[in-house]
Amino acid sequence: MAFSHVDTWIFNLDNTLYAPGSGIFDQVQARMNAYVARLLDVDPVEARRIRAGYRRTHATTLAGLMAEHDIDPHNFLQDVHDVDLTALSPDPDLAAAIAALPGIKIVHTNADTDYASRVLNRLALPDFVAVYGIEETGFWPKPDPRAYAAVIAAHGIDGTRAAMFEDDPRNLREPALLKMQTILVGCATNDPDDTAFDPRHAAYVHHRTANLTQFLRELV
Repeated sequence: MAFSHVDTWIFNLDNTLYAPGSGIFDQVQARMNAYVARLLDVDPVEARRIRAGYRRTHATTLAGLMAEHDIDPHNFLQDVHDVDLTALSPDPDLAAAIAALPGIKIVHTNADTDYASRVLNRLALPDFVAVYGIEETGFWPKPDPRAYAAVIAAHGIDGTRAAMFEDDPRNLREPALLKMQTILVGCATNDPDDTAFDPRHAAYVHHRTANLTQFLRELV
């Protein structure tokens, strides 16, 4: 079986461990647009255009703002993740499916760990040995290889024995090159403003699922 050798399970957070329909990441995107508008003194339409451009050229809005405007990343992360999480509720079925996986389970997100912990607590998903946010990767975001290298180094991960779950196919390229099993959760990119989706990323997607819990159950 494709996963019989896997003993390290790495999960993205937003729109992966919870469904996009919750609207949580929509709130984050709205706050990022507002942050850009205030910072650059532009109208909402221009702020959205700029943010989408930074995502295309720098992988994330934060990386673009740091590179182009030398912002304080901690201030940005605190601001954009000040969102209402009441739409999230405990997911005991997913928690059980993750707990049943053999080996270690890790979260690797481009968000910060404080926000990630809040989300995981709302979902009641405590079965992770570590949560790596953007701060723990030296502010290198996925899909930058340095982001994955930081997580791999921290745990001594063997890519040939790992699996990566993501909602953005671009973030599966490096894991595939590292010989991980890659799983696309959902169907495309998590950002409706992103026009840079390239179908060639499908080459790095080994498996796809619209239902993470069911997929994990079938593995076990």
